[in-house]
Amino acid sequence: MCARFLPNREDAEEACQDALLALARGISRFEGRAAFRTWMHRVAANRARSTYQVLRRRFAAEAGEVPPDRADPQRTSVVAGTRLDLLDALDNIGPDLAEPVTLRDIVGLSYREIAALLEVPEGTVKSRIHEGRRRLRVRLDGGRPS
Repeated sequence: MCARFLPNREDAEEACQDALLALARGISRFEGRAAFRTWMHRVAANRARSTYQVLRRRFAAEAGEVPPDRADPQRTSVVAGTRLDLLDALDNIGPDLAEPVTLRDIVGLSYREIAALLEVPEGTVKSRIHEGRRRLRVRLDGGRPS
């Protein structure tokens, strides 16, 4: 699942290892309100996004500059560029919207599973996903509202 987020195999493996470590450390806090699979997906998605943020900051520090807002098409494949653009956009819409969109559209959880995991009503999940998708669309279209 981490490879769905991160275009580089080594980065995805690092995120996966971080997710497994977080699962092992946090297993005692798993309360069973949602399925274990659902909780595991949430942890993995969050670790993949965190790994991307760390890598982006590291790139900026090494280059001595602010990382580019968009992937460089001459150095990045179309698929990788699309993933990087999506990760940047998710980073910019905030965790309250990014997490439900990620869990629904990338991980593939149902609205009910997401509601149980986030401990909010299903209607709230649907509205957050709708607003998150709208904001993502604006960000990915270069700031032009549709």
